[in-house]
Amino acid sequence: MKIRAVIFDFGGVLCFPPTPQQWQEAAAFAGTTDALQEAFWKHRLEYDAGGDAREYWTKVAGMLGVGFDERTIQGMIEREIAFWSNFDRRVFNWANQLRSEGIRTAMLSNLPRPLGERLRAIPGFYDHFDHLTLSYELGVNKPDAAIYRHAIEGLRIQPGEGLFLDDRDDNVEGARAVGLHAEQFTTWEEFVRNQVGRYDLPKPAI
Repeated sequence: MKIRAVIFDFGGVLCFPPTPQQWQEAAAFAGTTDALQEAFWKHRLEYDAGGDAREYWTKVAGMLGVGFDERTIQGMIEREIAFWSNFDRRVFNWANQLRSEGIRTAMLSNLPRPLGERLRAIPGFYDHFDHLTLSYELGVNKPDAAIYRHAIEGLRIQPGEGLFLDDRDDNVEGARAVGLHAEQFTTWEEFVRNQVGRYDLPKPAI
């Protein structure tokens, strides 16, 4: 079945992951150590499903054995937004190329509300996509089948007509379970070299 749509994850696909220096600087601001990453991900599903930012960061602080006042919470929100603000323009350019050749695009991502709303405030950011599936708006996260079905229905395709790209293996498997084609994305270079050729899609330039 011909691929009629490509569905992109955000973190690790459309943008680069946080750098070690960013994690270290955020931990220093929080008054803690490298334990920040474990606390950051512990209650993530609730937050990405539309949970309250103050409640989430209060739980992070509790795991770290520190207290976050309002200034610290706002500072951590801003640092997290900065974590995911190094966009990979090559992937965006390919999304534009796909659309110019009649292939639909979507962004499907687990996102907390502050990040999703900040992305929405960037002029033209979401214009690269024909459809958006954002966890905080739906109250459901990958790899729940419902989030993939939302993207499939929004793109008006059959599952076998969609290709999903995500950096996490469990999310890739969740996509495959509902009938999508899916590839684990590691780097742009690896994708262009070894994965995109498996599908009848325009080949991007490295």
